[in-house]
Amino acid sequence: MTIRKIDYNSVLGKYVLLRDDFNVQIENGKIVDSFRIDASMPTIKHLISNGARVVICAHLGRPKGKRDEKLSLRSIAEYMNIPFVDDCLKKDFLSDMKNGDVVLMENLRFYAGEEENDDDFSKKLADGFDIYVNDAFAVSHRAAASTVGLTNYLPSFAGDLLVSEIENISNVMEKPEHPFIAFVGGAKVSTKIGVLKKLVTIADKVVVGGALGTTFNFALGMPVGNSLYEPTMADVALDIIKIATENNCDVLVPLDKGVGKEFDKNAKRENRDVEKIKDDDVIIDDGDKTIARNHEILENAKTVVWNGTFGMAEWGKVWGKSSFALAQDLAHYTKIGKIKSVVGGGETVAALDAIGVHKDMTYVSTGGGAFLEFIEGKELPGIKVLQK
Repeated sequence: MTIRKIDYNSVLGKYVLLRDDFNVQIENGKIVDSFRIDASMPTIKHLISNGARVVICAHLGRPKGKRDEKLSLRSIAEYMNIPFVDDCLKKDFLSDMKNGDVVLMENLRFYAGEEENDDDFSKKLADGFDIYVNDAFAVSHRAAASTVGLTNYLPSFAGDLLVSEIENISNVMEKPEHPFIAFVGGAKVSTKIGVLKKLVTIADKVVVGGALGTTFNFALGMPVGNSLYEPTMADVALDIIKIATENNCDVLVPLDKGVGKEFDKNAKRENRDVEKIKDDDVIIDDGDKTIARNHEILENAKTVVWNGTFGMAEWGKVWGKSSFALAQDLAHYTKIGKIKSVVGGGETVAALDAIGVHKDMTYVSTGGGAFLEFIEGKELPGIKVLQK
C-alpha cells in the first residue's frame, strides 16, 4: 500500500487541519488514559517545528449531533496546554495564528454532519485551510466528514502515526516470522468473525479466550454455567475451527476457567476445568491451566498479535489474572528479542498499562475496530482516500 505522506518541508506558513483521535477516557475532567494523545504528538511536533499553523480536530464519545458539555474537548486542550476553540466551524481565530501555533477545536460530533459525512459540513470544515492531515487511525474505518469528506476540498496526507499504524500492522500480517500466534479475547465472537476467519488462514495457532473463548467451548459441547457467551454463534465458531483445520492452523480454546458464584469483582475465585463447570458457576476469567498452556506457546513463538482481554482485567489482579500473565510473558519475550509483538484494542492496551508493560511491546496500536478491520483486510475509507 502506497499512501500520501505529509512533506514537512512544505508546511511553512500553511494552515493545516489535523485530524487526531482524542477519544480518551475522562473522569471528573481529568484524562485517565493519555495513550492516544501521546501517540499523536510526533506529528504535531513535526508540523509546528516546521512552521505550520496547526488546527486539530477530533471527537469524544457519541453526542449524536448535539452539543454535550460532558463530551467537550476542553479538558484535552488543558491537558495539552494549548488554546481551545469552542466550535469546530469557527474560523475567526485563524487570522491571529502565527507560524508554529497549534490550537484544538471543539468536538466534531457536536454536528450531525460529521458522522453523516455530509458534504456541506465537510466544505465548511475545510474552509480557511491549506492542507488536511489524517493522523487518526482509530477512526479511519469510518467514512466521516473529517476522515473522507475533507479530502474532496483540501490536499490530503497521512501523518506519522497513521503511517506507522499501516506499516507495523501490514508487516506483521504480510510477512510474519513463524511460528505466528494470534491471541483473541473479548466478549463476543460476533464482533470478530471476520478477523478470526482471516487469522486462521495465516497464523500457526489462534488462541481464543475470555467470553469469546467460552462460546467456543460451548460450541464444542462443554458446559458454561451461568456465564456470558453467545449460543447463536456456536455454528460460526465451529466453522472457524473448520477453516483453521483446512489451513493447518490450530484453534486453542480455554482448558479451565476462573469462576465465581456471581458476576462481581469481589466474588470468590475458583479454578474449574471446562468440562466440570457447574450450572451455577459464573465464568469471569481463564484459568491456571490455560495460563500455563499460553506460557508454553509463547516460549516458541516468533510473531504474536493480541486483541481482547481474557478476563475482567479492569477488575484487578484476581479476575485479570490470565490477561496480566499473558501481558507479562509477552513483554518478557519481546524484550529479550524472541518475539515481535503487536497489540491492539482499548481494554487490551489498558491491561498492558495496568502492569506497566506497554512500552515493552514491539508495537501497540491506537485502534480498536480499525485495528480489527485492518487485520481482516478490509479497505478502511479514511486510508483509501489517501492512497496514491
